[in-house]
Formats: sequence, structure tokens, C-alpha cells
Amino acid sequence: MAAVMAAAAIVGGLGLRGAGAQSPVAPPGPKRVTVFMYSEYIDPEIPKQFTQKTGLEVRIDVYEAEEEMIAKMQAAGGASQYDVIVASNQNIPILAKLNLLQPLDLAKIPNRANVMDKFLNPPYDPGNKYGLPYQWGTMGLIYRIDKVPNFEPSWSMIFDEARQPASFVLLDEVRSMLCAPLIQLGYSINTRNAEEVKKAGELMLKAKSSKKCLGFDGGVAGKNKVVAGDAAMAIAYNGDAVRGMEEDKNVRYVTPKEGTLIWVDCMVIAARAPNPAGAHQFINYILEATPGAQLSNFNRYATPNKASLPLITKEDRENPAIYPSDAEMAKMQLLEDVGKDMQIYDEVWTTIKTR
Repeated sequence: MAAVMAAAAIVGGLGLRGAGAQSPVAPPGPKRVTVFMYSEYIDPEIPKQFTQKTGLEVRIDVYEAEEEMIAKMQAAGGASQYDVIVASNQNIPILAKLNLLQPLDLAKIPNRANVMDKFLNPPYDPGNKYGLPYQWGTMGLIYRIDKVPNFEPSWSMIFDEARQPASFVLLDEVRSMLCAPLIQLGYSINTRNAEEVKKAGELMLKAKSSKKCLGFDGGVAGKNKVVAGDAAMAIAYNGDAVRGMEEDKNVRYVTPKEGTLIWVDCMVIAARAPNPAGAHQFINYILEATPGAQLSNFNRYATPNKASLPLITKEDRENPAIYPSDAEMAKMQLLEDVGKDMQIYDEVWTTIKTR
């Protein structure tokens, strides 16, 4: 995948090859699969259905930010606590370099044939050595039309003090959040230029220091504050926002006109997973047509599964908040691993959070 991904690259190729291949039978071993993912990121019925089909119980552990997930994986024994981890595209190379992942045995995941072609062999994971896609989506602005009457789909609603609404929430994730000021300044979200990152940090710090800013929070928590009326606007992921729109008719979601982040969350297996066979079964199950559609119909995120796409509700298939237009997609960028230059981002983020 290039840094900018066109819409056709995501939703193209809707053939139904390979739909519903059966999950391989796991050899005798642990009777539980432990999955580590964002909160509220799976239909609670899916683990139950997986258990009914395979006899394997599913434990879901959650995190609110990927920095938290990586830290926990790096802690003593972290890579041996979980079987399947759901991680964003830019973090797969990082986890692999830290020796926290094991390669997939693709022969045990026949439903990989259901993955849309444009999610196969991506630059962040050549040959899908470590992961297969779970969901994909965007980051944007969730807001209340009753509290922001003069709203414009622009990052300036966050960074121009004169245009800020009465209250807003920032996203508590380093790379994702810093995408917004980088885009506002006309820089790549993957810049390795220290001065550009510092300028973005200054813009971010100015927004954080506004009396209207309610601070940083996870995407779900920010959405909940907007729905509850405690905040007029927040930076959020589109699936969370779409659910918020269903909860309150005054809630809306847009991707800013300057462009935004597009992400792909992938299923990977921990290096010392207690149940790697069960982990492969779980990934294969998620990639079946019906569970895959059930997942996206619940999460309100876009499916990377061509066999699931015909089973997605018509309302969601036609919702630009879930499946953006070609024009919107042309302005979106994928985060990449910036290697040692991540230190620049961490230093800027620490300054933002501590001042």
C-alpha cells in the first residue's frame, strides 16, 4: 500500500472466491483463546459462536491506546499472555522488530482467500507474514449540530482558536493524534523531519492549552462525551462515531477536507502465544463470510473481506462515514513505521502531555 490509498484500492474486487472455508481442527491443547484488542471492538456474540463451533472459550482483554498495548506486550511475560492481538498497520513492523510476534501459518487460515486483494501483501507486512486484516476505517471529527451550528469539515475547528467549539476532546494516541496538526500544516503524517514534527507539536500544544479543550481521551470515551452532551466535538474513529450517530440524532461525523488518516487493523499472533493453534482458528473464523459481516455490522467499520461485503447492511454500504468517496480517499494517508525517528514523536508527545 502506498502512503495515500485510493478508494478503489480498498473496495475494489468484490468477487466471492473462497467464502466460508472451514476452520481447521486444533490439536489437543489449551481450551481457551485470549484476544487483546480495543474496547467495544467485537460483537459479544461472535466469541460465543466461535466457542460453540470449536469448543474453545474466548477471553477478550482490552486496551484504549496502542501505546498501552505495546507496553504491555513488552513487559515481562507480555507476549505469553495473549494469543491473538489486534494491532494497527503501522505497529506490525514495530512488534515484529521487538520479536513479539510469530509468523502466521497461512495453511491453517484457508479463509485468507476472502481477503480483498488490496489488503494482501501490504508494504507494512509483506506477504502477510504476521497479520491479516480485521477492520479498516478513518479518523475524523464527531460533533453535535446543536452545539456547533457553524461547523466546517476542517482541522481548523481544532487548531484555530477563533473557530473552536465550546468544548472538544483530543485523541489520546501519539501517531494518530499528531496526524491532525501535521496535515493542517501540509506535512506528511510519516515525516521524519524533526522540525516539522516539532511545529505540529506546537500547534497541538496550543489546542490542548485552550480553555475549551477537555483534554485527551480514547476514541470511544470521546464519542461518549459528545453523545452525552459533555463535549461539543471530539476526534474519533469513524465506527465509534457512526454508533454515536445512532445514539443521538444531533451527532454527525466527517473527515476533514484537508485529509486524514486511514488505518487497517490486523490480527496477529503473539510470539509466545499459549494457544497458537487456537489463535489460527480464531483468525480463520473471523475471516469467514458471515462472522466477518457480523463484525462490521456491529462495529460499523468497513470490512476488508470480499465474501462479507454482500452481507453488510445496505445502509452501511451506502454510508460515506463508513465507506468514503473516491475524492475523500484520495486525501487519506496510511501511517508507516518511522523506525528510530519515532523518538522525535515520543519527545514531542511528552512535551504536549506534560505542559
